[in-house]
Amino acid sequence: MLENSAGEIVIRGITRLGRTFRPSDWADRLASVLSHVGGDHRLVYSSQVYPVTRAGVRCVVINTALESQDARVFKFLLDFARENDLEVLSGRQTEREPVKPI
Repeated sequence: MLENSAGEIVIRGITRLGRTFRPSDWADRLASVLSHVGGDHRLVYSSQVYPVTRAGVRCVVINTALESQDARVFKFLLDFARENDLEVLSGRQTEREPVKPI
């Protein structure tokens, strides 16, 4: 287990052997475990788990606070990474600025 008490963990869509993980929408599917459908009928990702593209690689960002909020989901996400031999890295360790609507 990573020893982050605050911050983020990033699951990268690259296996430890350097292969790109498939299918290409794996990050969206995984992040959807905590998503919901908004009033506009679009998927809204949780601020705790969401997909991103980092340096051209699909990733899932997990807020480490999720471990204390829902340990089962946190474990599920890390087990998914381990079972699929995906890279797990420390992400941002400072709080993100809230996203401002356009």
